[in-house]
Amino acid sequence: MTSRSKAVIFWAVGVLAYVIAVFHRQSLGVSSIEAAARLGVGAAGLSTLAMLQLLVYAVMQVPVGVLVDRLGSKRMLVVGAVVMACGELVFALADGLAPGVAGRALIGCGDAMTFISVIRLVNIHFPARRNPVMVQLTGLIGQVGAIASTVPLIQSLHVYGWTPTFLGAAVLGLVSAFLLLTVLRDSRPGRTGERPSLGAAWAEPGTRLGMWTHAATQCSAAAFLLLWGYPFLVQGQGLSPAVAGTLLTTLTLCGMICGPLLGYLAGRFPFHRSRMVFVVVGSTAGTWTAVLAWPGRAPLWLLVLLMVVLAANGPGSMIGFDYARTFNPAARIGAATGIVNGGGFVASMTLIALIGIILDLTGESTLDGFRWAFAAQYPIWALGALQVLRYRGKARRLLLAAQTP
Repeated sequence: MTSRSKAVIFWAVGVLAYVIAVFHRQSLGVSSIEAAARLGVGAAGLSTLAMLQLLVYAVMQVPVGVLVDRLGSKRMLVVGAVVMACGELVFALADGLAPGVAGRALIGCGDAMTFISVIRLVNIHFPARRNPVMVQLTGLIGQVGAIASTVPLIQSLHVYGWTPTFLGAAVLGLVSAFLLLTVLRDSRPGRTGERPSLGAAWAEPGTRLGMWTHAATQCSAAAFLLLWGYPFLVQGQGLSPAVAGTLLTTLTLCGMICGPLLGYLAGRFPFHRSRMVFVVVGSTAGTWTAVLAWPGRAPLWLLVLLMVVLAANGPGSMIGFDYARTFNPAARIGAATGIVNGGGFVASMTLIALIGIILDLTGESTLDGFRWAFAAQYPIWALGALQVLRYRGKARRLLLAAQTP
């Protein structure tokens, strides 16, 4: 077997683990209404579940990035798969807020170990010119897990109920761990001239450019898919669960189409990556403005357009990882990737919490309540765009200084 074939096989196994991780991550989204009834919580309680899951994910990003640099991808992927399986088991048996929070926290912890580890496999086994496309393909294929967490999960909840559905999710995690143990070969990183350095990764303006890119582009679609999209479509827009699930699936499918295109463009035109970021953020803000300002419930065609525009958020956020790779040496790529990923999920966690708080303050999950709640996106977009401008300038000045004799 050639080294190229081995690289593809190892990457494929890692991507399968990521698919299952995405399924675990987003399994709360379409079960939020059932979760509220089973666990006896309101909008703020649902926000707590999703927010703590993302908080654990975000907090774990930097230490996981350092550990991936030191221990390799296989160990981290296996541990992550087992921890997520345990989280789904706890969530399947949960009958109150405390065990529900514990289950989602375990899922967030295991999820944090997955994507960074797969990105490291890409960085090690594939040439630099193919990195942007391979990273986008990783994100694209991972969205199969998002598709499985919409209509199929809704049907499973309605047919089999809460506990059997989430016990089945736990079994998926164990299957993932078994495949990683038996197929993936990934020794500890070899000694290099430079030790992994979290401080050096943070000091690099390109790392923070990637972090703010990830934060500005990811938060809207992440909050929509992870928790608030399904209630917004069903309770706010009056759609049936089947239509809402179809729209969420449309979002994911469009993202799978958009990913390779943005990956190609980022690799082909690296000096125009920030412009792509501004297009993603601007189009998202503009479409949300049309939906929120529409008198009464938005027409279906406008909601479909919102799904199409939100679909670019995930692929757009992947540009942040390309910045981390571009501006950091291999010895600290895990730490830099962790910083980038953590920034995006802190923004998403903040938005999810704000939406829940505003819904509780307005008193009920009505269309007007959702309008005020989703308006919380605007300051996050504005701050993210300003910081991208700031660190783009710093990164370019450093590159220019390095090239000047």
